[in-house]
Amino acid sequence: MIAVRRAAALVLAGVLAFTACGGQTTTQTGSGQGQMKAYDINPHPRDSVKDGGTLRWGITEYPVQWNLNHIDGNLAEVKKVIDALMPSPFRSDEKAQIAHDPNYLTQAKITQSTPKQVVTYTLNPKARWSDGNPITWADYDAQWKAISGKDPAFRVATVTGYQDIESVKRGKDDFEVVVTFARQFGDWQSLFSPLYPRSTNASAQAFNTAWMNKMPVSAGPFKFQAFDPTAKTITLIRDDKWWGDRAKLDRIIFRASESDALIGAFTNNELDVVDVGPSAPDYARAKATQGGAVRQAAAPDFRHFTLNGESEHLSDPKVRQAIAMGINRQAMAQSDLQGLNWPIVLLNNHFFMNTQGGYQDNAGSVGVHDPAKARQMLDAAGWVMSGGTRKKNGKELSLRFVIPSGLQLSKSEGELAQNMLSALGVKLVIQAVPSDDFFVKYVIPGNYDIAPFSYIGTPFPVTSSYGQYADAVAGPRGGRQWNANLGRIGSSQIDAAMNRAVSELDPGQAITEANAADRLIWEAVNVLPLYQRPQNIAVRQTLANIGARGFYSFRYEDIGFTA
Repeated sequence: MIAVRRAAALVLAGVLAFTACGGQTTTQTGSGQGQMKAYDINPHPRDSVKDGGTLRWGITEYPVQWNLNHIDGNLAEVKKVIDALMPSPFRSDEKAQIAHDPNYLTQAKITQSTPKQVVTYTLNPKARWSDGNPITWADYDAQWKAISGKDPAFRVATVTGYQDIESVKRGKDDFEVVVTFARQFGDWQSLFSPLYPRSTNASAQAFNTAWMNKMPVSAGPFKFQAFDPTAKTITLIRDDKWWGDRAKLDRIIFRASESDALIGAFTNNELDVVDVGPSAPDYARAKATQGGAVRQAAAPDFRHFTLNGESEHLSDPKVRQAIAMGINRQAMAQSDLQGLNWPIVLLNNHFFMNTQGGYQDNAGSVGVHDPAKARQMLDAAGWVMSGGTRKKNGKELSLRFVIPSGLQLSKSEGELAQNMLSALGVKLVIQAVPSDDFFVKYVIPGNYDIAPFSYIGTPFPVTSSYGQYADAVAGPRGGRQWNANLGRIGSSQIDAAMNRAVSELDPGQAITEANAADRLIWEAVNVLPLYQRPQNIAVRQTLANIGARGFYSFRYEDIGFTA
């Protein structure tokens, strides 16, 4: 799952499987509140897309770490850039159907299921890194070793799947990869995406630092050209050594700015693509822009509050449960989604979206707005009312609600939560921090009490979410290391339930195990889900093959202008 910044978000979220077909793929909401598109990208065949042009793409932060597999790089804004540059063996269509990408693989399949699962990949021998080296089995081997979790000095986002591999070996030649699993892993197609070169993964030093303010190598339709820290831009240009279909665009310029400034830049024709997010005023401004459009689809993403289990006042799960019960999630969703032409339906599952087969409501009493019960639980936990707030051992029950500056959505959520929790005697202090610092300096290090952001989904529900709920591991200098679990709350019971889900090859039983894990996560109150997000992407009307993608994997070489 990945963290995205429009509502601040990370690349680690759950998934959403659609059942439909055609360019206007739609899905029915679980509540029967109408049809939603599975993707909305203005699809055009390549021959109807113009050659040339510059695409100006707005993003909400200027990242420092460009290794997407590193905890600090596991961000949606990083993924937008890296997907144009780096290999991913598999692609997803708008229905979350997975197929190999022939630019990198000619074939990949399970070649043995017992006594151990073996997957054999046949690589495209034309595939090359931009430094001229071929992409071979050794790149796969190095990535497995780096992300396996065996060496905690590698600051990985998640070890899911990689920790289940027993060996990666050379097959009949350098372009055949034989992967043997120690334990069955049903979502094996989720691995090695993106793939980084063996040089990146050769040592912890390289893994952690080689992509800091650098993009040393690529293997995609575009290549890196330049950073401009002053203008906060990242420029990519067409890679003429790319062996696949020639990219239609000459260049892509990603420009980072505060969220509230991006829509202004779009309306002033300074940007061509901007994620509007769930902001009704921005949605209206973008729709009213001459030559602009807002493309909307059901996202495999969800908005939530993450509670920090290592913060002084939230270490008690009963206190976290009381906080959850004190927040009126329905009112929060209505406020966030008003004016977006989107059904207001609460999300009561951490793995499956409302529109997905397998979804069930596991929230229980924790997900019900019950201020009276919340007050009773705080009393029982020793937090007694003293004046207008609660105190325990002389300390006030005061929590920091950390938000990225310039994001009105988060500010509004904080103000609503502030009012709701004050009724319980809980003081909520809203702390706005620079957008570029929000994750790296606050959320990831655990420098917050509650933080609102979004998780961005993939076609692999439990696999992509595993890391954000996994228990801590031993750190390289002792102590506990949480990797992608930003709430710093976990247990061996949750890990065991998730392990049963990801190792189960029967789809029905895998859903059952995933929902069992979800119930435990609700009780722990790590992530408090709010709602499944709509993707609202403002674009120029003449742009093709880009917009609200749902599960669809963009083909960056096909993105361009029709006029």
